Parts: sequence; structure tokens; C-alpha cells
Amino acid sequence: MTRLLENGSVRLEADGNALMVQGQVGFEAASALAEAGQDWLASQPAGAAVTFDLSGVADVSSAALSVMLEWARAARVAGLELQVVRLSPALRRLADLAGLERLLPVESEAA
Repeated sequence: MTRLLENGSVRLEADGNALMVQGQVGFEAASALAEAGQDWLASQPAGAAVTFDLSGVADVSSAALSVMLEWARAARVAGLELQVVRLSPALRRLADLAGLERLLPVESEAA
């Protein structure tokens, strides 16, 4: 596991093919979080499958969803396959309200 960013109460790590976020993601950390994830995604070989794991995000955060959408765009530009997105229960509710499950491969709650 490689720590890519620690900024206040939020941590970003890469583990294998996954970007993993833990903590409270607010707008004050979102830019640095998005940039660190984009840098990691750009370093992956074209065609690789990647996972976004936000199951460790502590609360409802539109900032976290914004970062995730920016990463999804960066993955597409880099020619990567976004295999699965894991969300905390709070983020899942927000993503459901926003209709993001139609746009991203969000892991089902039963998984």
C-alpha cells in the first residue's frame, strides 16, 4: 500500500489497482485529493482496470463525489477501465440521489 496524500483528516492510498480514500473529505482537501489521484491514474498502463474505494469516507460529502467524478474522467482519458466504485453508506445515499449509479460501476450493497 502506498500513501499518496495525507491532508488533515483525509488520506489517499493506492493498493494494487485501487485508489482508497479514508476520512472526512471536505472542499478544502478536494483539490489536492483530485490531483494526487489523477497523477496516480496517469501513471497506470493503458487498458488497466482500476477501482475507486471510498468506503472509508466518514460522512456525506459532495466534495468526495466531485473528486470521484474527476477521477473517472481522468481514467477515461488515460484509457483505463473503471472496474468498480465502492462507496460508504452515506456516499451511496448521495450518489443514489444524484443518479450516479447509472454513470459509474457502483458496487451493489449486497457485494
